[in-house]
Amino acid sequence: MNSLTPTLDRPLAGTQRIEQMATRDLFKSYRKGPLGIPVLQGIDLSVTRGEFLSIVGQSGCGKSTLLHLLGTLDQPDAGEVHFQGNRIDNLPSTSRDLLRNRHFGMVFQFYHLLPEFTALENVLTPALIAESTFGYWRKRKQYRRRAEELLEMVGLSDRRKHKPREMSGGEMQRTAIARALLAEPSVLLADEPTGNLDRATGEQIMQVLRELNQEQKLTIVMVTHDPWIAEQADREVRLVEGRIQTA
Repeated sequence: MNSLTPTLDRPLAGTQRIEQMATRDLFKSYRKGPLGIPVLQGIDLSVTRGEFLSIVGQSGCGKSTLLHLLGTLDQPDAGEVHFQGNRIDNLPSTSRDLLRNRHFGMVFQFYHLLPEFTALENVLTPALIAESTFGYWRKRKQYRRRAEELLEMVGLSDRRKHKPREMSGGEMQRTAIARALLAEPSVLLADEPTGNLDRATGEQIMQVLRELNQEQKLTIVMVTHDPWIAEQADREVRLVEGRIQTA
């Protein structure tokens, strides 16, 4: 396992403009039968520590693919992905798994909650995955306290015993955000976090994200097709046919 992964720095609380994530000349294609379909074509992107960045564009422009590459859920055909000065796209799969579990929180459009688990249990799943049975049991009170604090932070302390089928879409997404924050990540990667919600509920989710960014200085990279949602971020990057559109 690459030794640099567990020792990456925690985010700074100051206002220094420090590059936290970056891509260098990133390319990605997918196969459709004998054809190669280009998705990303030479993406150079820099994300500052503590920034709230939105990646916008029409469906199929490559924005979700870019987010997945940033989160090491997929690997580029060419180019590099860096996190806190270290290249991460070429790490072994076990190191990439560890990186995601410790440093990246991920939120998706369709929540991906376990239906048989309560809200509290869903928030605890990253710890259950990361720890051995003994390790989790030894720190279970600490994890449970953290999970309960997160559910309170997103306004769901009274829903912690409810299962997904007993919650609204907004409540499920807030549970997913709490789950993504359990390990105190350096970066939150959000793929259409309001895409499955009505406007009023989407506004509530955006308020949660803004507070995380402004009060906890959490770096957020968010993919969206909604111009109003994108405007809530500090900066917008627009993708057009797999390339960053310049002004």
